[in-house]
Amino acid sequence: MSTPLRILRLIASSRGADSESLRLSQQVLDGLAARHSLAVQDIDLNDLPHADSAYAVALASAPGAVQAEAGSTLQRSAELIRQLDDADMLLIATPMHNYTVPSALKAWIDHIVRIHVTFNGTPQGKVGLLRDRPVYVAIASGGLISGEHARQPDFLRPYLQAALATVGLRDLHFFCVEGTARGEPALSEARASAHAAITGFFTPA
Repeated sequence: MSTPLRILRLIASSRGADSESLRLSQQVLDGLAARHSLAVQDIDLNDLPHADSAYAVALASAPGAVQAEAGSTLQRSAELIRQLDDADMLLIATPMHNYTVPSALKAWIDHIVRIHVTFNGTPQGKVGLLRDRPVYVAIASGGLISGEHARQPDFLRPYLQAALATVGLRDLHFFCVEGTARGEPALSEARASAHAAITGFFTPA
């Protein structure tokens, strides 16, 4: 029996089971499960405290100069990085808030983007220290962010590409349910379109 793929799923919506992005992420898991056995670890990012002043001091200090105390933000950051490093794949379920990521997801990013730990600064720029692996991002947006009818900016996808590339994660795949605020007929159509995109992605050619 093959070893299950370890999937780390980040849940950024505060809507719980009613979250469109969470539903969409489940379809991604279904697509993966058709090919592999899975071991899924969920993290609700809405329970994650933001970085504090002690964490900022640690980041500005020399490597090893500040020790992580039990219950500290630095210790929490180390645990989140360990969870990410252990995962074979990362799955992010997130809504779009004001054109970009919600604060819960931004808090996680602030915890795992750490100089001398997940990236190094060099004269040529930042160099990620984590191994690359597939990252799937399930997005729900109230408006349209793709195609000729898009009428709002999309800073979410380019931001995630830049932030995750900083630590070495470059193999990103995005799936979107767009127009969730446009009424039930439009939402049904958006769900069907997103489902078709996921099915097509995971169906062998």
